[in-house]
Amino acid sequence: MTHHVARKRFGQHFLTDRIVIEDIVQAIKPQAGDAMVEIGPGLGAMTMPLLAYVNPLTVIELDRDLAERLRQRPGLNVIESDVLKVDFAALAAEHGKKLRVVGNLPYNISSPILFHLLDFVDQVQDQHFMLQKEVVDRMAAEPCCKDYGRLTVMLQWRYQIESVLDVLPSAFDPPPRVDSAIVRMLPLPVPAAVDQKLLGELVAVAFSQRRKILRNTLGAWLEQRGFGGQFDLQRRAEEVPVAEYLALALAVS
Repeated sequence: MTHHVARKRFGQHFLTDRIVIEDIVQAIKPQAGDAMVEIGPGLGAMTMPLLAYVNPLTVIELDRDLAERLRQRPGLNVIESDVLKVDFAALAAEHGKKLRVVGNLPYNISSPILFHLLDFVDQVQDQHFMLQKEVVDRMAAEPCCKDYGRLTVMLQWRYQIESVLDVLPSAFDPPPRVDSAIVRMLPLPVPAAVDQKLLGELVAVAFSQRRKILRNTLGAWLEQRGFGGQFDLQRRAEEVPVAEYLALALAVS
């Protein structure tokens, strides 16, 4: 098999450490019959161990050479595509059940992928991703810390988020310049029924100038919308819990 050179433009870092791979598979707990979808299988480091449990397994790969190589493996349903163009609702309908989505996400577009999947959260059973540790820290953050921000609020609105495993650069080839982590995302059974676009706008305005109190940022935005309700604007954006942002979005709408 010819050697594949990692492509910088695809943000490719291939997982090679067998012990780490085993730990990740144990964290995912794949079961026979799962409707599992792997994003960015690369050279198949995670794919092959998952395939031992889940057959067939659907994989989404953008790199043409890698997709071609993956097609040689029995039991793999290969979707050669940019993941941001994949309709996960159609995939769930095809399987007739909710999806379990896994993957070592390209670090340069991890946030767009997470936001794309947010549109399909009702069709998802759970998600396990390898991401930059810094991103996982932001996703799982509590209020009143520097990691707490827009990404935290938008994702914790729909998911219970847990950092389950740290992964050092030495587990990859080529090693990335950052530490990585595995995150587990479980869709919340009864999320607040807020408008995603409105919440996104509200949170973006709130965190636009983190050091300022909300009166200076969110205050004007709420005024424009004729909001006359109660909300403490004498705080910084990072001091407001997720539940309060959701309640405010509901009140504004």
